[in-house]
Amino acid sequence: MVRSRKNAEAQLPRPVRVKNKAPAPIQITAEQILREARELRDREIRPPKREIAGPDELAEHRLRWRAEFEGRLRRGRSSASAWAKYARWEESQGDFPRARSVWERALDVDYRNRTLWLEYAEFEMRNRFVNHARNVWDRAVSLLPRVDQLWYKYIHMEEMLRNVPAARQVFERWMQWQPDAQGWLSYVKFELRYGEVARARAVYERAGDLLSEDEDAQKLFAAFAEERC
Repeated sequence: MVRSRKNAEAQLPRPVRVKNKAPAPIQITAEQILREARELRDREIRPPKREIAGPDELAEHRLRWRAEFEGRLRRGRSSASAWAKYARWEESQGDFPRARSVWERALDVDYRNRTLWLEYAEFEMRNRFVNHARNVWDRAVSLLPRVDQLWYKYIHMEEMLRNVPAARQVFERWMQWQPDAQGWLSYVKFELRYGEVARARAVYERAGDLLSEDEDAQKLFAAFAEERC
């Protein structure tokens, strides 16, 4: 038994002795190793691009993908991400009515999901369907009036379109819900941004104690009003 163990040890390779223990001139970090591993993995699993020969093959390709998306929704109808992926795919195909239909179906399932409203409206804005976007925002703030982000995005769109009266109208609708001090202060800043000191003062006074006790709000309004006097 002892002899067989010695024979086995004799067959093992001798350990390599490291003569130069100085650090390598180029150091590789753990982050770099992980990044390269992810890139290699992505290259390995990425399906090859398919060349579409003609309209018939394109129609078949789209039909197959739509069936795949519908199958995913049957397995997880409440998945907001599944709906969003489906709608974005239809958008990528240039079929905006179908994309819009997918967003509407998603909202029928979960209209309280703010992310669905945000992405739906952004889809309309991204493709310059302004009136459609207004319709989405209008419905969103009507159904979810306590979600401040929806109001801010709606107002921001109108400002980007330089439609100041429309943005002011949205602010007025929002103030009817008596938001917190930040909402009122945003309205004041909006009026001051366009040099409407009298309007800003009226909003400030309507806010009452919400802004009268806010030192930042007082300083902002006082400094701007003083410059305009």
